[in-house]
Amino acid sequence: MTRSTFTLSTTLAAIGLASSLAITTTAQADYPEQDIRLIIPYGPGGATDILFRLISQEAEKTLGESIVPVNMAGAGATLGSRNVKDADPDGYTLLGSHDTIALSKLAGTVDYSFDAFEPIALLTQTINIPTAHANHPVQSADEIADYVSENPGQVRFSMIPSSTDHFFWAQFFQEAGIDMADVRLVGYPDTGEQVSALMAEEVDFAMFNLPSGGAFFEDGTFRALGIAHPERLESMPDVATLREQGIEMDHSTSRGIFAPKGTPPEVIDTIADAYGQALENEEVQSRIENEFGSVVRFLAGDDYQTFLDENEAALSAAAENIDFQN
Repeated sequence: MTRSTFTLSTTLAAIGLASSLAITTTAQADYPEQDIRLIIPYGPGGATDILFRLISQEAEKTLGESIVPVNMAGAGATLGSRNVKDADPDGYTLLGSHDTIALSKLAGTVDYSFDAFEPIALLTQTINIPTAHANHPVQSADEIADYVSENPGQVRFSMIPSSTDHFFWAQFFQEAGIDMADVRLVGYPDTGEQVSALMAEEVDFAMFNLPSGGAFFEDGTFRALGIAHPERLESMPDVATLREQGIEMDHSTSRGIFAPKGTPPEVIDTIADAYGQALENEEVQSRIENEFGSVVRFLAGDDYQTFLDENEAALSAAAENIDFQN
């Protein structure tokens, strides 16, 4: 290559790069210009689906384009997450999910976790509640350890294998000083089956929250044994936190928005800002807290990344006590 040819090629490459950067910058500055798909890796009607739809309806007012929820259930919530992981990182395909991303990897279902995505923002946390049926002799969570000690091998705890409540009980047993060899974990396919099982007194305990168990707490069918949160819930002021009962643990389902890896930071900031503004709406806040028993907790940027790192570390520690084959 001659010197003049090299110079021309270099110049053209520079012009091409500059044009590409200009186009990208312009595209990002104009974002969004079309509907955004929000993949929800569960079926319609559950707490995750309802909460993301509620907040997204408000966020799209800031964005000026529609956010279209798409339910993509299947394969233990990994069908939807994989679809987003493999999507173009252009800001038009997002994932609304929660701890199940890390849980699926810990259970060996998939080979990726939070780090396969660009985290955008944490939106809500739904506080979990150990629960007994109304006829059970245990009145509070701090009585469970003694009850298990008095009935080794006979006490039944319901859970969905590899799901949030499976990890909840593993952490609870550790903090309450309960040997897992002394309990029976009974697996169910979904929360509805667990509700039916506890109603029929097929199991002693289940982990619910207000979206799944609130109506049964209210009519007295179930008894809330403790609140896995630093503070009591306003809607259940008479139920003590686990920490108040000497069980040093908090536990919640933490829902947030994710984008495919490589999505431009400017796009991520635009989406995070829209959802942050949505959560400032008092009506949205009221519905999240009073209808869905959840708390608003908005974290973006480095704060959300730190939260995810700490959350995954805690889940990994709990996973050491779980036999995923059973």
